[in-house]
Amino acid sequence: MKILLLGEYSNVHWTLAEGLRALGHEVTVVSDGDGWKNYPRDISLHRKSTGKIDTIDFMLRLARTLPKLKGYDIVQLINPVFLELKAERLYSIYQRLRQDNKKVFLGAFGMDYYWVKTGLDGKTFRYSDFNIGNKIRVNKDNERFITEWIKGEKGKLNRYIAKDCDGIVSGLYEYDTCYRPVFPDKTQFIPFPINIKSITPRQRTASERIKFFIGVQRTRNAYKGTDILYDCLMQLAERYPQRLEVVKAENVPYAEYCRMMDGSDVLLDQIYSYTPAMNALLAMAKGIVVVSGGEEENYAILNEKELRPIINVQPNAESVYKELEKIILNPNL
Repeated sequence: MKILLLGEYSNVHWTLAEGLRALGHEVTVVSDGDGWKNYPRDISLHRKSTGKIDTIDFMLRLARTLPKLKGYDIVQLINPVFLELKAERLYSIYQRLRQDNKKVFLGAFGMDYYWVKTGLDGKTFRYSDFNIGNKIRVNKDNERFITEWIKGEKGKLNRYIAKDCDGIVSGLYEYDTCYRPVFPDKTQFIPFPINIKSITPRQRTASERIKFFIGVQRTRNAYKGTDILYDCLMQLAERYPQRLEVVKAENVPYAEYCRMMDGSDVLLDQIYSYTPAMNALLAMAKGIVVVSGGEEENYAILNEKELRPIINVQPNAESVYKELEKIILNPNL
């Protein structure tokens, strides 16, 4: 088949393309590289800024690219906002993709209307990016996401595409839970892909200090709980300076991020998720222990009845500190 993967989050589409190509399909990845992360792509639609000159440059490149995005058997959108444009400008582009290609699928892979709405109901998830029990988490990120997706044009675009597209692909348990009640006949859970053939797992020796790796996005610390993870890790580094080493990657491109991760023993990912996403899955493939979401719902949707490789922490400092200290005091685990 001829497949177009449009947009990028966390290297999902590029990794998927590698697998599809290995199966004999013709695949084109068009994206902005997910901003400063600079993930690989076949056609780049990176927008440097919203300034006048950069906007003109972006629009010219987009105008040259759009005629090439036709004749595909399958188009998969990473998100309802699949290009760096205002939502209201994407309707016509979506309709053009629909007209010029056979099938269009929407990825349920991250931030969108259904994810925000479900998190805000305070009932579907015990905790999420938007709630702890029936209490709504309040921070600047969440306020912005609520404004954009619940009250704004992004949410309208999301609902339109979800209703109109041929199918919805959910990559994690949480996203599947958001979409399936609304679109039971067109939602399909397909786990995120990882290219394990390109990765050599690390072999460590017992005498080494435990190396903890944490990636920090300056604008999303509170949203993902990285602030709590990092604070607990620093407390433990002060208490056990001879037992652990901390590697911190802050807003670095993907290639550099991977190099910094190599050789680590433990990855600290996020605390408000039930499931490991691409970052955690990459670490696991490298033989790195992951502290992230590992709730039973994650294993159930994968039909995994025995393995429990993820160190699952609850979304509070006490749980994080306790689990990290357990690792430090029991490296044989």
